Amino acid sequence: MNFGVDIPFVDHLGFELRMFEGGASEIRFTAKPEHLNSFGVTHGGASMTLLDVTMAVAARSVQKDMGVVTIEMKTSFMQPAIGPLVAKGRLIHRTATLAFTEATIFDGKDRPCAHATGTFKYVKRLATGSKTSQGLSVISTD
Repeated sequence: MNFGVDIPFVDHLGFELRMFEGGASEIRFTAKPEHLNSFGVTHGGASMTLLDVTMAVAARSVQKDMGVVTIEMKTSFMQPAIGPLVAKGRLIHRTATLAFTEATIFDGKDRPCAHATGTFKYVKRLATGSKTSQGLSVISTD
């Protein structure tokens, strides 16, 4: 299944989209050695990225032509994230411009490892154009 947009960092991490519909999302992730912390478990930053993307996908699943940007995110870590992981997200509430979401990461034994809530702003996708030094697309109005 395809995320609907090119996300190089998500490609780098190797996230596998399994569900993207009706306000729900599911992403699978198996951490590689470079994604682990000094304790040999999935790094909190990789887990937070997984939660962020899972919530964003849930928000986008009801309007796939729009993009979303993270406004805020709160994460709770409950236990080490070991082995193949599955993140499940859902859209809790939506306004015309905002999405309120949540996601949980489960380990291979279906135990919750981390949970997050997040608020996302719906934004129109930018047309393909030139890139700025920060990598942002610029639309020419000439």
